[in-house]
Amino acid sequence: MNFGESISTCMGKYFTFSGRASRSEYWWFYLFATIVPWGGQIVSSTMYTTGDPMVNLLPTIISLAFLFPILAANSRRLHDIGKSGWWQLISITIIGVIPLIIWLASDTKASGDKYSQ
Repeated sequence: MNFGESISTCMGKYFTFSGRASRSEYWWFYLFATIVPWGGQIVSSTMYTTGDPMVNLLPTIISLAFLFPILAANSRRLHDIGKSGWWQLISITIIGVIPLIIWLASDTKASGDKYSQ
């Protein structure tokens, strides 16, 4: 899956927490969801001065718009490796981020039809 396909797929499945997401689909979308708020920060910093509280408004709105698609893609990616989407809650703990990143970067596992669409 390429960059554009992953964006359209993940944004099309905005609230879809079921099914699977391939590794390329997830990571291309994650790259997009990381770069866009940075672009919003650049645009916002050219419009407002450094001390202005409005300087963080645009990137915050953009990040909130990507919150559910990222959570849904995380869940679908975890399904693809045979884990429940609830495992992303371990990222609340600082140490839990490490196994989560390892799982999100792992190969697809054939786990039957448990998480198929």
